[in-house]
Amino acid sequence: MNRLAMAHPTKWVVKLGGSLAATPELKKWLQVLAAHGKGQVIIVPGGGPFADQVRIAQQQWGFDNTTAHKMALLAMEQYGLMLSRIETDLVVVHSLIDINAVLSSQRLALWLPARMLFDSSELPLNWDITSDSIAAWLATKTNATNLLLIKHQAAEINTSNLDDLEINGTVDSGFKQFILDACFHVSILGKSDSGTFSLNFAEGLTDLTDN
Repeated sequence: MNRLAMAHPTKWVVKLGGSLAATPELKKWLQVLAAHGKGQVIIVPGGGPFADQVRIAQQQWGFDNTTAHKMALLAMEQYGLMLSRIETDLVVVHSLIDINAVLSSQRLALWLPARMLFDSSELPLNWDITSDSIAAWLATKTNATNLLLIKHQAAEINTSNLDDLEINGTVDSGFKQFILDACFHVSILGKSDSGTFSLNFAEGLTDLTDN
């Protein structure tokens, strides 16, 4: 899906899922991204256990979805700050200007979303939108060539199975609207697939789940 080619160098938006937060594979992925991604990769952190606490608090206290959405953005930032200390080659960025500057200097960008999205009207303020859709939104904003979601398990993704991926919880329910007409490849790899990514990235491949 999403085959329109874009000019070199390739730009990747990589959503690093919160499901890896307590796994040894997290460090392996960060090492691979640091080894190959400088100048090309923007990492979007998931929410992981930090977002889970937001869900628990909302269930207990019944506060509104707008508040929960903003808290979830801050949960992504907590996970992102943790990532930045595990892999110190990551450069924290908050804006499109920051992203362009970091990639232009051949460094690896780690985007923290709150400053751009806290009061934005571009995304629905509810649980239909998680870090999956936020990463897809950023891929469009940055004219990325590739969007990679790193999750607990790999999954094939194409235009015919998006509804199934939503139903089984692989992607959030808002994800489809951000990628159907997008000009980037979309792939979903699992926690143990860092070696596959490393090999394919080095060979310049973009459609990772078809190889």
